[in-house]
Amino acid sequence: MASAPSAVNAPARPGGLARVVGASLIGTTIEWYDYFLYGSAAALVFGKLFFPHSDPLTGTLLSFLTYAIGFAARPIGALVFGHFGDRLGRKKLLVVSLLMMGISTALIGCLPTYGSIGIAAPILLTALRIVQGFALGGEWGGAVLLVSEHGDPKRRGFWASWPQGGAALGNLLAVGALTLLANVQTDATILAWGWRIPFLLSAVLVGVGLWIRLSVEESPLFRQALANSETRKAEQAREQAPLLAVLRHHWKDVLVAMGARMAENISYYVITTFILAYCVGHLKVEKQTALNAVLIASAIQFFLIPMFGALSDRIGRKPVYLAGAIGVGIWIWPFFAMVDTKSFGMITLAVTVALFFHSAMYAPQAAFFSEMFGTRMRYSGASIGAQFASVAAGAPAPLIAVALLSSYGDSTPISVYVGIAAVITVVAMLFAKETRDRDLAEVGPSSGTTAGAATAQDLAASGAGS
Repeated sequence: MASAPSAVNAPARPGGLARVVGASLIGTTIEWYDYFLYGSAAALVFGKLFFPHSDPLTGTLLSFLTYAIGFAARPIGALVFGHFGDRLGRKKLLVVSLLMMGISTALIGCLPTYGSIGIAAPILLTALRIVQGFALGGEWGGAVLLVSEHGDPKRRGFWASWPQGGAALGNLLAVGALTLLANVQTDATILAWGWRIPFLLSAVLVGVGLWIRLSVEESPLFRQALANSETRKAEQAREQAPLLAVLRHHWKDVLVAMGARMAENISYYVITTFILAYCVGHLKVEKQTALNAVLIASAIQFFLIPMFGALSDRIGRKPVYLAGAIGVGIWIWPFFAMVDTKSFGMITLAVTVALFFHSAMYAPQAAFFSEMFGTRMRYSGASIGAQFASVAAGAPAPLIAVALLSSYGDSTPISVYVGIAAVITVVAMLFAKETRDRDLAEVGPSSGTTAGAATAQDLAASGAGS
């Protein structure tokens, strides 16, 4: 039975919570801007710039391969940042992740292309993409749990969904930057130098993000852990490694989290990244038309995410998540039929409705994953489930979609692919337990204690995030 919230778990003051939410949202927006900018550029220009001797579809496939490699670094980033986040604090590690992402993105904007240095160009591009993935793997858990630890438990789904909104806002900024370039520059100018501008702008955005992120307070749970540093050191000597503890006590929860991400992750990258290559390369739709459609849909999604987060507080995480998975599995069929009309209005509607269903999964995900794991292993458990799933789901999604399109010549196999992912997620959610009323102060099954009897190590682990 959960104990009453302790002082360190009490809801934050409204003003303090607003600052934490704002800092988390802006930080995740900037990091996702950097990450999605690469994906959009991979769909539209990187094939010509870094793989010019391939046919257009193969060039796009190769550029998506460099895009996918970044996902492989995300689980490593999650484990490394989680480990040091337990010891140095969430705030410090979030600053490091923001700097790593911003610097690597700005450097991409400075890269010479294949025409200048040959094979070294795609190698350097891939290396910087790996740094991006490593940084993003450490960002998600810290940002989400920093909000969860400060917020009102009764509205955790709503408040924790705001950092998730950073993905929609980041994609909006990334696609918006490329849309602006398409409106004011010719294709030749964009390929010559214009593509570099959105990447170089990352340096400015990071400066703003650092100023805001440095202004927030550290997690109250982590501050309490530091106040008991000697006890914490003694407990650390006896504590099982978080990764081993997760695999021992929470392996079923890890599998559920990974399964839950399949439809969410795969559908998102098909809907927002692959669709750009599909429209421009396969349907011969104007680049601006495809970009504008994703731009409008992403703007709408930013408002959908907190709405679904609040809904999950009222009716539970599972029903909202399940509705999204079932919806996206069904909608993917009319989605491609509408895109194939080449009508701007139909493409925009198709992407918007798809992101509506995606939001129903993505919004409650932050609170849901955080609540699935005990305090001693929360950061590692949620991060392993989320980031390892991204390697199997989001990383190959554009690659698989392009390969299916190349082999079959139409979108039917891609719809089947997304539909299978939806089935996996539905099955995973049927095995999941409802977590809405879970007290984050609870430790895990390894200890059987609650916040009142938790050690400082427990508090540090709970502060590490998802």
